[in-house]
Amino acid sequence: MMSIDTAKGVLGDATIAELEAGLRGTVVRPGDAGYDRARAVWNGAHDKHPALIVRCAGTADVVRAVEFARSQDLPVAVRGGAHSIAGFSTVDDGIVIDLSPMKGALVDPRRRRVVAQAGLTWGDLDQETQAFGLAVTGGLVSSTGIAGFTLGGGVGWLLRRHGLASDNLTAAEVVTADGRVVRADEHENSELFWALRGGGGNFGVVTSFEYQLHPVGPQILGGLIVYPRAQARQVITGWRELIADMPDELTTLINLTTAPPLPFLPPEVHGTRVLVLVGMYAGDPAAGEPVVAPLRGLGTPIADLMGPMPYTAMQSMLDPLWTAGAHNYFTSAFIEPSDASIDALLRHHLEAPTPSSEMHLHQLGGAYARVPADATAFSQREPSVLCNVIARSPDATDFDAHVAWARDTRKDIAHHGHGTMYVNFTGDAAEDRVRASYPDAVHERLVRVKDTYDPTNMFHLNQNIRPSAAA
Repeated sequence: MMSIDTAKGVLGDATIAELEAGLRGTVVRPGDAGYDRARAVWNGAHDKHPALIVRCAGTADVVRAVEFARSQDLPVAVRGGAHSIAGFSTVDDGIVIDLSPMKGALVDPRRRRVVAQAGLTWGDLDQETQAFGLAVTGGLVSSTGIAGFTLGGGVGWLLRRHGLASDNLTAAEVVTADGRVVRADEHENSELFWALRGGGGNFGVVTSFEYQLHPVGPQILGGLIVYPRAQARQVITGWRELIADMPDELTTLINLTTAPPLPFLPPEVHGTRVLVLVGMYAGDPAAGEPVVAPLRGLGTPIADLMGPMPYTAMQSMLDPLWTAGAHNYFTSAFIEPSDASIDALLRHHLEAPTPSSEMHLHQLGGAYARVPADATAFSQREPSVLCNVIARSPDATDFDAHVAWARDTRKDIAHHGHGTMYVNFTGDAAEDRVRASYPDAVHERLVRVKDTYDPTNMFHLNQNIRPSAAA
């Protein structure tokens, strides 16, 4: 692969100037005053130096950037919210197609639809849709971009009530590898539409998403309950019994973590292992009170912050703990919370290498489980729980050892589950990880779509579905 200096020499100032002259957006190059800021991504574990960053103002800029990358044989990274755990939002010596300036959103409250450009974060989109009392399943951290989140599936607080973000995708505008702009929905490019709902960014640059919206908020019942580590087993086993019969309006998550020094926690708890139960009732808060009451009885809480709040507050509640710049590695497994898997989780919880290294148990079921397995490329509809194992540290110190802890944890819990992974919670760019995310028949269908829309694998910086010609 060419170095930055070589790329600049091959491309030449005149070539880059010609590209920039055809854009409404801007080009950022090595040496420019804003280059380091423009190349930075959320996950500090990935420090790369693109040859060019094209900050797109609209779809036409994306077409121009794709055509330029193809003509110059440059590797392509596509960036929306820049949260890619595996580092797909950036690339050494290639071109970053940066969609973050594209933040338009058009809400149709009568049809309960929104057309949202790919540079929006969930905080951006929630602000627009909540003006009409509407929402779609969004990220648990509001700075997450809508694009990668949706293309990989999209797990959030509305999952059990309204399904994944991808389940609510009704259409998409896509720039393909040959520079065409196509619409994908149930009628046009229907196989591409199927693949976009769970197949990741393999098939082109999605420049806008059309979602089905639902009445949500503005007030919901949500928050968190903190339990001591000594009660973790009884809380998890009690939660396991409760989730079997929970109404769809309630979605919960268990976080095995270390207590941060927050003012609502007693000082003696700070720095100790705890279990945090987080949940949201997507309905009338008064109706939700008796539904969430059993969550409070699973043990003796250290703190109970479950109550009425704005939906937007729930969506941003975790933001202070997930700021940009730290080193992050995620790995995942769909599991059933058996006694053996709980034993493994509790054992690895004690071995967590940093205070911010955690294990999340996401409750599934409800509307998520009622989508037919072959309706979208996201086909893991049977499991009751998704476990996300997170190694996170402020810098690179001993990060390889932290990653090893996460991988070992995933290996242990996967023995007690479905053996499959969730592409958005996968920190490795490896073929075996991709194959662990899709059943064989789904993977084969994704390859056929890849062959149609990206036969040369221009868009390979993702959990890659390799086209037949590259197999």
